Amino acid sequence: MSSTFKESESFLYTSESVTEGHPDKLCDQISDAILDAILRDDPLARVACEVCVTTGLVIVMGEVTTNTRLDFDQIVRDTIKEVGYDNPELGFDYMSCKVELAIQEQSSDIALGVNVSGEAKEGGSFNPEGEDVDNIGAGDQGMVVGFACNETPEAMPLTISLSHKLCLRLAEVRRQGILPYLRPDGKSQVTVEYSYGIPKRIEAVVVSAQHSPDVSQEKISSDIMDQVILYVLPGDLLDDRTKYYVNPTGRFAIGGPAADTGLTGRKILVDTYGGVARHGGGAFSGKDSTKIDRSAAYAARYAAKNIVAAGLADRLEIQVSYAIGRAQPLSVSVETFGTNRIENSKILDLIHKHFDFRPTSIIHYLTLRQPIFRNTAAYGHFGRDDMAFPWERLDKADSIRREAGI
Repeated sequence: MSSTFKESESFLYTSESVTEGHPDKLCDQISDAILDAILRDDPLARVACEVCVTTGLVIVMGEVTTNTRLDFDQIVRDTIKEVGYDNPELGFDYMSCKVELAIQEQSSDIALGVNVSGEAKEGGSFNPEGEDVDNIGAGDQGMVVGFACNETPEAMPLTISLSHKLCLRLAEVRRQGILPYLRPDGKSQVTVEYSYGIPKRIEAVVVSAQHSPDVSQEKISSDIMDQVILYVLPGDLLDDRTKYYVNPTGRFAIGGPAADTGLTGRKILVDTYGGVARHGGGAFSGKDSTKIDRSAAYAARYAAKNIVAAGLADRLEIQVSYAIGRAQPLSVSVETFGTNRIENSKILDLIHKHFDFRPTSIIHYLTLRQPIFRNTAAYGHFGRDDMAFPWERLDKADSIRREAGI
């Protein structure tokens, strides 16, 4: 979102989310379930696991270098069952689907740059018995983006925050039997009107929920309005001009992989900031933390959230870029969209002082060798008040505020 939203009397912005049963999110969860299973036995494993699903078929692809042995088939089926595809009537289920594997080891050429960084080869800090800060090089070139704002308590844009909460509520009413006719697939979308950068009202809400075929559209609309939309959305942002759309096509009985092919990494804006911030382009799920697509994006969020919590800016976007095989980032930059309270150059100095974006350092201070990633793979990687992700900590905000003199 550009700085123009802060200058506009009326500015509309929309974000979407999807439920855990959406085909793409199902793939993300399988990928991260496999990653977690590997990390439990082999924290130093290299994993880049992608999944594709369609009617009756799951394909697990990628590069895995590990000392542990896994029952990939069982992990896939357990994940599908947990998500809710547990009945053949859904058109896709954990019992009858076919699981195919196409797994190989990480390229030795890539491993050369990751195992020992360019800096270590040039005489930097390298310890063959451990992991000093210069040991590991970035697993690929590329850039990542971290973002935070003060629109919500979780430092996320309001549009994506509300969209996630609607989808979480869809899962809750399905799992608790409040709306027993709901099925795992679903989507939400929220449009917020901003006035001079401040959320003013909700312009429109869209909720699409998969359901059993014997339920009327009238009942679905009434139930979702009462049990999901009005349950989640703040009443002070709703008015008589707010538009509501529940299952706009009038029917959503066929869903999940039976209706649409899914693929790991195809919901990157749902995973991050709902389009409000820019995106580096790399997906997260299925990747171990030597892949800067994931680990550095978490570190950039950690830095941005602490800077905003310190009061240095109301909105902050950080971009960090890397070269494959190098530990030190090529660049770190900040954008505050005109909301900064001290000079951007001073904010950048504080970021350099308090946050280390070298891969080994990120892995250590965010404890990214843990099997915590399956929980990230639906409802967003950031701003989760239902999960204690280490990159959401605010442990540096107070010291940054004191140094900035705010």
